[in-house]
Amino acid sequence: MPETRVLGFDYGLKKIGVAVGQTLTDSATPLKIIPTVKRGQPDWSVVAELIREWQPNALIVGIPYNMDGSEHDLTKAARKFERELVARFKLPVHEVDERLTTVEAQEGRGKAGRDEVDHHAAAVIVTDWLRRHG
Repeated sequence: MPETRVLGFDYGLKKIGVAVGQTLTDSATPLKIIPTVKRGQPDWSVVAELIREWQPNALIVGIPYNMDGSEHDLTKAARKFERELVARFKLPVHEVDERLTTVEAQEGRGKAGRDEVDHHAAAVIVTDWLRRHG
């Protein structure tokens, strides 16, 4: 099976964490946090540059749900972001339930590391997808 490289996104209205992962090692690496330029919208040129640089075969978007499985306030916004990725970059986009990914990403980071955790949460999202599909 050929190697698959993916970019994963931990979507938020103020910032979006990005990570890269690949099936060869079933691992993910946090890349960066993209601030949104207006509520929920990234600077799409930054996303385009990441896609040019990493040449992913697919994109992964964490979709937030409440603990009971119902839709979260951000679920619709994350799906809108997902649709925009498809329209702009013509790559397959896969959803991952992102419940507790931020909590998992924060573990062991201490109080100082909790503010800049979005790209680590994106790595958790990618790792989850790789475990299921890699």
